[in-house]
Amino acid sequence: MECRQPITDKIHWIGVNDRETTLFENFWPLEKGVSYNSYLINDEKVAVVDTVKFNKTNLFLSKIKEIIGDRDVDYLIVNHMEPDHSSSMQALVNAYPNMKIVGNKKTFPMIEGFYNITENFHEVAEGDELDLGHHKLKFFLTPMIHWPETMMTYDQTEQVLFSMDAFGGFGALDGGIFDDEVIIEDYEDEIRRYYSNIVAKYSPIVQKALTRFADLPIKMICSTHGPIWRNDPGKIVDYYDRWSRYEAEEGVVIVYGTMYGNTAKMADYLAQRLYEHGIKKITVYDASKTHVSYIISEIWKYKGLIIGSCAYNTQMFPSVELIANKIEHSGLQNRYLGIFGNKSWSGGGVKNLVPWSERLKWETVGEAVEATYTPREAEYEKLDALAKEMAEKVLANPK
Repeated sequence: MECRQPITDKIHWIGVNDRETTLFENFWPLEKGVSYNSYLINDEKVAVVDTVKFNKTNLFLSKIKEIIGDRDVDYLIVNHMEPDHSSSMQALVNAYPNMKIVGNKKTFPMIEGFYNITENFHEVAEGDELDLGHHKLKFFLTPMIHWPETMMTYDQTEQVLFSMDAFGGFGALDGGIFDDEVIIEDYEDEIRRYYSNIVAKYSPIVQKALTRFADLPIKMICSTHGPIWRNDPGKIVDYYDRWSRYEAEEGVVIVYGTMYGNTAKMADYLAQRLYEHGIKKITVYDASKTHVSYIISEIWKYKGLIIGSCAYNTQMFPSVELIANKIEHSGLQNRYLGIFGNKSWSGGGVKNLVPWSERLKWETVGEAVEATYTPREAEYEKLDALAKEMAEKVLANPK
Protein backbone atom coordinates (compact mmCIF):
# COMPACT_ATOMS: atom_id res chain seq x y z
CA MET A 1 0.00 0.00 0.00
CA GLU A 2 1.61 3.25 -1.15
CA CYS A 3 1.28 6.55 0.73
CA ARG A 4 -1.31 8.12 -1.53
CA GLN A 5 -4.17 9.90 0.23
CA PRO A 6 -7.68 10.91 -0.83
CA ILE A 7 -8.48 14.60 -0.83
CA THR A 8 -12.10 14.20 -1.86
CA ASP A 9 -13.98 11.18 -3.15
CA LYS A 10 -12.31 11.36 -6.57
CA ILE A 11 -9.25 13.57 -5.98
CA HIS A 12 -6.09 11.99 -4.57
CA TRP A 13 -2.75 13.32 -3.36
CA ILE A 14 -0.05 11.35 -5.17
CA GLY A 15 2.82 13.55 -4.08
CA VAL A 16 6.08 12.55 -2.43
CA ASN A 17 8.30 13.71 0.40
CA ASP A 18 11.97 14.41 -0.25
CA ARG A 19 14.13 14.35 2.87
CA GLU A 20 17.30 13.40 0.99
CA THR A 21 17.91 16.52 -1.10
CA THR A 22 19.88 19.03 0.96
CA LEU A 23 19.54 22.11 -1.27
CA PHE A 24 16.39 23.20 -3.14
CA GLU A 25 17.41 24.50 -6.59
CA ASN A 26 20.92 23.58 -5.39
CA PHE A 27 20.98 26.70 -3.20
CA TRP A 28 18.23 26.91 -0.55
CA PRO A 29 18.77 24.64 2.51
CA LEU A 30 16.12 21.99 3.13
CA GLU A 31 16.66 21.22 6.80
CA LYS A 32 13.04 20.06 7.08
CA GLY A 33 12.85 18.51 3.62
CA VAL A 34 10.29 19.37 0.98
CA SER A 35 7.21 17.81 -0.59
CA TYR A 36 6.48 17.64 -4.31
CA ASN A 37 2.71 17.55 -4.52
CA SER A 38 0.93 15.95 -7.45
CA TYR A 39 -2.76 15.17 -7.71
CA LEU A 40 -4.92 12.63 -9.53
CA ILE A 41 -8.59 13.15 -10.42
CA ASN A 42 -10.15 9.71 -10.92
CA ASP A 43 -13.27 10.55 -12.95
CA GLU A 44 -14.74 9.30 -16.23
CA LYS A 45 -11.53 10.75 -17.59
CA VAL A 46 -8.39 10.46 -15.47
CA ALA A 47 -6.28 13.58 -15.02
CA VAL A 48 -2.93 14.00 -13.27
CA VAL A 49 -2.11 17.54 -12.13
CA ASP A 50 1.67 18.12 -12.33
CA THR A 51 4.27 15.41 -11.64
CA VAL A 52 7.14 15.11 -9.16
CA LYS A 53 10.92 15.43 -9.21
CA PHE A 54 12.84 12.71 -11.08
CA ASN A 55 14.33 11.18 -7.90
CA LYS A 56 10.83 10.00 -6.86
CA THR A 57 9.45 8.90 -10.25
CA ASN A 58 9.00 5.20 -9.45
CA LEU A 59 7.08 5.91 -6.26
CA PHE A 60 4.93 8.43 -8.14
CA LEU A 61 4.03 5.95 -10.88
CA SER A 62 3.19 3.23 -8.38
CA LYS A 63 0.74 5.54 -6.62
CA ILE A 64 -1.08 6.19 -9.88
CA LYS A 65 -1.25 2.48 -10.65
CA GLU A 66 -2.63 1.71 -7.22
CA ILE A 67 -5.55 4.09 -7.74
CA ILE A 68 -6.52 3.50 -11.37
CA GLY A 69 -5.30 -0.05 -11.96
CA ASP A 70 -5.24 -0.83 -15.67
CA ARG A 71 -7.05 2.35 -16.73
CA ASP A 72 -5.24 4.97 -18.77
CA VAL A 73 -4.33 8.47 -17.71
CA ASP A 74 -6.21 10.68 -20.15
CA TYR A 75 -4.69 14.06 -19.29
CA LEU A 76 -1.57 15.46 -17.69
CA ILE A 77 -2.23 19.05 -16.64
CA VAL A 78 1.00 21.04 -16.53
CA ASN A 79 0.55 24.08 -14.31
CA HIS A 80 4.28 24.70 -13.99
CA MET A 81 7.30 23.46 -15.95
CA GLU A 82 10.03 23.80 -13.33
CA PRO A 83 11.72 20.37 -13.23
CA ASP A 84 10.84 19.64 -9.60
CA HIS A 85 7.26 19.37 -10.94
CA SER A 86 7.79 18.20 -14.51
CA SER A 87 10.80 15.87 -14.57
CA SER A 88 8.68 12.71 -14.24
CA MET A 89 6.77 13.74 -17.37
CA GLN A 90 8.72 11.54 -19.80
CA ALA A 91 8.20 8.47 -17.60
CA LEU A 92 4.47 9.24 -17.42
CA VAL A 93 4.31 9.59 -21.21
CA ASN A 94 6.10 6.25 -21.57
CA ALA A 95 3.61 4.59 -19.23
CA TYR A 96 0.55 6.22 -20.85
CA PRO A 97 1.48 7.02 -24.48
CA ASN A 98 -2.04 8.16 -25.45
CA MET A 99 -2.19 10.74 -22.68
CA LYS A 100 -2.92 14.35 -23.69
CA ILE A 101 -0.64 16.99 -22.17
CA VAL A 102 -2.61 20.08 -21.16
CA GLY A 103 -0.85 23.44 -21.04
CA ASN A 104 -0.85 26.92 -22.50
CA LYS A 105 1.09 28.17 -25.50
CA LYS A 106 4.12 29.03 -23.36
CA THR A 107 4.19 25.56 -21.83
CA PHE A 108 4.86 23.49 -24.94
CA PRO A 109 8.19 25.02 -26.08
CA MET A 110 9.49 24.29 -22.57
CA ILE A 111 8.29 20.68 -22.75
CA GLU A 112 10.10 20.22 -26.05
CA GLY A 113 13.19 21.99 -24.73
CA PHE A 114 13.43 19.98 -21.51
CA TYR A 115 12.16 16.57 -22.62
CA ASN A 116 11.97 16.54 -26.44
CA ILE A 117 8.24 15.74 -26.29
CA THR A 118 6.47 17.23 -29.30
CA GLU A 119 3.02 15.60 -29.60
CA ASN A 120 -0.29 14.95 -27.87
CA PHE A 121 -0.56 18.57 -26.76
CA HIS A 122 -3.90 20.08 -25.72
CA GLU A 123 -3.60 23.87 -25.56
CA VAL A 124 -5.77 25.91 -23.19
CA ALA A 125 -6.15 29.67 -22.83
CA GLU A 126 -7.49 31.90 -20.06
CA GLY A 127 -10.92 30.70 -18.93
CA ASP A 128 -10.96 27.51 -21.00
CA GLU A 129 -12.60 24.45 -19.47
CA LEU A 130 -11.99 20.71 -19.50
CA ASP A 131 -14.77 18.21 -18.76
CA LEU A 132 -13.67 15.05 -16.95
CA GLY A 133 -17.21 13.81 -16.33
CA HIS A 134 -18.22 14.78 -12.81
CA HIS A 135 -15.38 17.29 -12.51
CA LYS A 136 -15.29 20.45 -14.62
CA LEU A 137 -11.91 22.16 -14.69
CA LYS A 138 -11.23 25.80 -15.54
CA PHE A 139 -7.83 27.31 -16.29
CA PHE A 140 -6.37 30.63 -15.18
CA LEU A 141 -3.13 31.89 -16.69
CA THR A 142 -0.83 33.39 -14.05
CA PRO A 143 2.40 34.25 -15.89
CA MET A 144 5.46 35.18 -13.80
CA ILE A 145 4.33 33.55 -10.58
CA HIS A 146 7.12 32.76 -10.94
CA TRP A 147 7.83 31.47 -14.47
CA PRO A 148 6.28 32.80 -17.70
CA GLU A 149 4.16 29.68 -18.38
CA THR A 150 2.59 29.28 -14.92
CA MET A 151 -1.14 28.71 -14.65
CA MET A 152 -3.65 27.46 -12.09
CA THR A 153 -6.38 24.87 -12.48
CA TYR A 154 -9.71 25.29 -10.70
CA ASP A 155 -12.06 22.37 -10.14
CA GLN A 156 -15.48 24.02 -10.36
CA THR A 157 -17.23 20.91 -9.03
CA GLU A 158 -15.34 20.55 -5.74
CA GLN A 159 -14.16 24.19 -5.60
CA VAL A 160 -10.53 23.11 -5.36
CA LEU A 161 -7.73 25.38 -6.63
CA PHE A 162 -4.60 23.61 -7.89
CA SER A 163 -2.27 26.56 -7.45
CA MET A 164 1.13 25.24 -8.64
CA ASP A 165 3.96 26.85 -6.59
CA ALA A 166 1.78 29.67 -5.27
CA PHE A 167 0.71 29.21 -1.63
CA GLY A 168 3.43 26.58 -1.14
CA GLY A 169 6.34 26.27 1.24
CA PHE A 170 9.38 24.25 2.24
CA GLY A 171 9.04 21.31 4.62
CA ALA A 172 8.21 17.65 4.07
CA LEU A 173 4.70 16.57 5.13
CA ASP A 174 5.08 14.70 8.39
CA GLY A 175 2.13 12.34 8.81
CA GLY A 176 -0.77 14.37 7.45
CA ILE A 177 -1.09 16.36 4.26
CA PHE A 178 -3.73 18.92 5.32
CA ASP A 179 -3.33 22.13 7.30
CA ASP A 180 -5.47 20.63 10.09
CA GLU A 181 -3.46 17.38 10.22
CA VAL A 182 -0.01 18.89 10.67
CA ILE A 183 1.21 21.40 13.25
CA ILE A 184 0.71 24.30 10.86
CA GLU A 185 2.66 26.73 13.05
CA ASP A 186 5.76 24.60 12.38
CA TYR A 187 5.36 25.29 8.66
CA GLU A 188 4.71 29.03 8.76
CA ASP A 189 8.36 30.11 8.89
CA GLU A 190 9.19 27.75 6.02
CA ILE A 191 6.26 29.06 3.98
CA ARG A 192 7.51 32.63 4.48
CA ARG A 193 11.09 31.58 3.66
CA TYR A 194 9.79 30.05 0.44
CA TYR A 195 7.79 33.16 -0.46
CA SER A 196 10.50 35.69 0.41
CA ASN A 197 13.22 33.89 -1.53
CA ILE A 198 11.36 32.26 -4.44
CA VAL A 199 8.23 34.32 -5.15
CA ALA A 200 8.90 37.72 -3.60
CA LYS A 201 10.34 39.41 -6.67
CA TYR A 202 6.94 39.02 -8.31
CA SER A 203 4.88 40.49 -5.45
CA PRO A 204 3.08 43.07 -7.65
CA ILE A 205 2.00 40.23 -9.94
CA VAL A 206 0.84 38.24 -6.90
CA GLN A 207 -1.36 41.16 -5.92
CA LYS A 208 -2.98 41.22 -9.36
CA ALA A 209 -3.56 37.47 -9.24
CA LEU A 210 -5.20 37.67 -5.82
CA THR A 211 -7.76 40.19 -7.09
CA ARG A 212 -8.70 37.75 -9.87
CA PHE A 213 -9.51 35.02 -7.33
CA ALA A 214 -11.18 37.28 -4.77
CA ASP A 215 -14.73 36.26 -5.71
CA LEU A 216 -13.96 32.65 -6.56
CA PRO A 217 -15.43 30.15 -4.04
CA ILE A 218 -12.46 28.10 -2.84
CA LYS A 219 -12.90 25.25 -0.37
CA MET A 220 -9.37 23.92 -0.75
CA ILE A 221 -5.98 25.10 -2.05
CA CYS A 222 -3.66 22.41 -3.38
CA SER A 223 -0.16 23.75 -3.93
CA THR A 224 2.78 21.83 -5.35
CA HIS A 225 4.76 22.20 -2.09
CA GLY A 226 3.71 21.99 1.54
CA PRO A 227 0.35 21.40 3.23
CA ILE A 228 -2.99 21.32 1.46
CA TRP A 229 -5.21 24.07 2.83
CA ARG A 230 -8.68 22.64 3.50
CA ASN A 231 -9.48 23.84 7.02
CA ASP A 232 -8.55 27.49 6.51
CA PRO A 233 -7.52 28.29 2.92
CA GLY A 234 -8.11 31.96 3.68
CA LYS A 235 -5.12 31.90 6.01
CA ILE A 236 -2.54 31.22 3.30
CA VAL A 237 -4.26 33.70 0.98
CA ASP A 238 -4.00 36.31 3.74
CA TYR A 239 -0.29 35.57 4.16
CA TYR A 240 0.31 36.10 0.45
CA ASP A 241 -1.78 39.24 0.46
CA ARG A 242 0.17 40.80 3.34
CA TRP A 243 3.59 39.69 2.09
CA SER A 244 2.93 40.89 -1.45
CA ARG A 245 1.87 44.29 -0.03
CA TYR A 246 5.13 44.35 1.98
CA GLU A 247 3.41 44.46 5.36
CA ALA A 248 5.61 43.69 8.35
CA GLU A 249 5.52 42.97 12.07
CA GLU A 250 6.92 45.15 14.83
CA GLY A 251 10.55 44.16 15.18
CA VAL A 252 14.12 44.71 13.95
CA VAL A 253 16.66 42.48 12.24
CA ILE A 254 20.36 43.20 12.74
CA VAL A 255 22.68 41.51 10.27
CA TYR A 256 26.41 42.02 10.09
CA GLY A 257 29.66 40.74 8.62
CA THR A 258 32.80 40.72 10.73
CA MET A 259 36.32 39.29 10.53
CA TYR A 260 37.79 40.02 13.95
CA GLY A 261 34.77 40.87 16.08
CA ASN A 262 34.62 44.66 16.05
CA THR A 263 31.51 44.89 13.85
CA ALA A 264 29.99 42.13 16.00
CA LYS A 265 30.53 44.33 19.10
CA MET A 266 28.57 47.09 17.41
CA ALA A 267 25.74 44.70 16.48
CA ASP A 268 25.38 43.45 20.06
CA TYR A 269 25.38 47.00 21.38
CA LEU A 270 22.64 47.98 18.92
CA ALA A 271 20.53 45.00 20.03
CA GLN A 272 20.84 45.99 23.70
CA ARG A 273 19.92 49.59 23.00
CA LEU A 274 16.96 48.61 20.78
CA TYR A 275 15.56 46.51 23.61
CA GLU A 276 16.01 49.34 26.10
CA HIS A 277 14.17 51.64 23.67
CA GLY A 278 11.15 49.32 23.53
CA ILE A 279 11.74 46.82 20.71
CA LYS A 280 11.01 43.31 22.00
CA LYS A 281 11.41 41.31 18.79
CA ILE A 282 15.06 41.52 17.77
CA THR A 283 17.02 38.98 15.72
CA VAL A 284 20.78 39.28 15.23
CA TYR A 285 22.59 37.39 12.47
CA ASP A 286 26.24 36.91 11.65
CA ALA A 287 25.90 36.84 7.87
CA SER A 288 28.66 34.24 7.58
CA LYS A 289 26.95 31.74 9.89
CA THR A 290 23.32 31.74 8.70
CA HIS A 291 22.20 31.01 5.16
CA VAL A 292 20.93 34.08 3.32
CA SER A 293 17.45 32.54 2.85
CA TYR A 294 16.73 32.52 6.60
CA ILE A 295 17.96 36.08 6.98
CA ILE A 296 15.86 37.31 4.04
CA SER A 297 12.81 35.61 5.53
CA GLU A 298 13.28 37.48 8.80
CA ILE A 299 13.86 40.78 6.99
CA TRP A 300 10.57 40.16 5.16
CA LYS A 301 8.90 39.56 8.53
CA TYR A 302 10.00 42.65 10.48
CA LYS A 303 9.77 46.38 9.88
CA GLY A 304 13.32 47.44 10.67
CA LEU A 305 16.71 46.37 9.33
CA ILE A 306 20.09 47.49 10.59
CA ILE A 307 22.87 46.13 8.41
CA GLY A 308 26.58 46.33 9.13
CA SER A 309 29.78 45.38 7.37
CA CYS A 310 33.45 45.52 8.01
CA ALA A 311 35.68 46.59 5.13
CA TYR A 312 36.96 43.74 2.98
CA ASN A 313 39.43 44.62 0.23
CA THR A 314 37.77 48.05 -0.06
CA GLN A 315 34.34 46.39 -0.49
CA MET A 316 31.53 45.06 1.64
CA PHE A 317 32.17 41.81 3.46
CA PRO A 318 31.19 39.09 0.93
CA SER A 319 28.39 37.50 2.97
CA VAL A 320 26.83 40.92 3.61
CA GLU A 321 27.11 41.81 -0.07
CA LEU A 322 25.19 38.62 -0.92
CA ILE A 323 22.37 39.64 1.41
CA ALA A 324 22.34 43.20 0.10
CA ASN A 325 22.10 41.96 -3.48
CA LYS A 326 19.30 39.56 -2.58
CA ILE A 327 17.32 42.33 -0.85
CA GLU A 328 17.71 44.63 -3.82
CA HIS A 329 16.73 41.87 -6.24
CA SER A 330 13.61 40.91 -4.23
CA GLY A 331 11.99 44.34 -4.59
CA LEU A 332 11.06 44.53 -0.90
CA GLN A 333 9.62 47.90 0.10
CA ASN A 334 8.37 49.81 3.14
CA ARG A 335 11.17 49.05 5.60
CA TYR A 336 13.31 51.25 7.83
CA LEU A 337 17.07 50.94 7.33
CA GLY A 338 20.10 51.69 9.47
CA ILE A 339 23.75 51.22 8.50
CA PHE A 340 26.90 50.63 10.53
CA GLY A 341 30.33 49.09 10.12
CA ASN A 342 34.02 49.01 10.85
CA LYS A 343 37.24 49.71 8.97
CA SER A 344 40.95 49.82 9.64
CA TRP A 345 43.39 50.93 6.94
CA SER A 346 40.70 51.38 4.29
CA GLY A 347 36.97 51.76 4.05
CA GLY A 348 34.61 49.60 2.08
CA GLY A 349 31.72 48.31 4.16
CA VAL A 350 29.81 51.49 4.97
CA LYS A 351 31.18 53.20 1.86
CA ASN A 352 29.37 50.66 -0.32
CA LEU A 353 26.30 50.18 1.85
CA VAL A 354 25.35 53.87 1.58
CA PRO A 355 24.93 53.97 -2.25
CA TRP A 356 23.20 50.57 -2.03
CA SER A 357 20.69 52.09 0.41
CA GLU A 358 20.05 54.96 -1.99
CA ARG A 359 19.17 52.48 -4.76
CA LEU A 360 16.91 50.62 -2.36
CA LYS A 361 14.80 53.72 -1.63
CA TRP A 362 13.86 52.60 1.88
CA GLU A 363 13.60 55.23 4.60
CA THR A 364 17.06 55.55 6.12
CA VAL A 365 17.18 56.01 9.89
CA GLY A 366 19.88 58.14 11.47
CA GLU A 367 23.39 58.51 10.13
CA ALA A 368 25.61 55.65 9.05
CA VAL A 369 27.98 54.75 11.91
CA GLU A 370 31.50 53.59 11.08
CA ALA A 371 34.22 52.80 13.61
CA THR A 372 37.93 52.79 12.80
CA TYR A 373 39.84 49.80 14.19
CA THR A 374 37.50 49.32 17.15
CA PRO A 375 34.38 51.18 18.32
CA ARG A 376 34.93 53.83 20.95
CA GLU A 377 32.71 56.12 22.99
CA ALA A 378 31.87 58.42 20.08
CA GLU A 379 30.70 55.50 17.92
CA TYR A 380 28.70 53.98 20.77
CA GLU A 381 26.89 57.29 21.24
CA LYS A 382 26.00 57.30 17.53
CA LEU A 383 24.85 53.69 17.72
CA ASP A 384 22.61 54.57 20.65
CA ALA A 385 21.10 57.41 18.65
CA LEU A 386 20.54 55.06 15.70
CA ALA A 387 18.84 52.46 17.91
CA LYS A 388 16.64 55.09 19.54
CA GLU A 389 15.48 56.53 16.22
CA MET A 390 14.89 53.05 14.74
CA ALA A 391 12.81 52.04 17.77
CA GLU A 392 10.73 55.20 17.54
CA LYS A 393 10.04 54.62 13.82
CA VAL A 394 9.12 50.94 14.21
CA LEU A 395 6.92 51.45 17.27
CA ALA A 396 5.09 54.32 15.63
CA ASN A 397 4.60 52.54 12.29
CA PRO A 398 4.77 48.76 12.86
CA LYS A 399 3.27 47.86 9.46
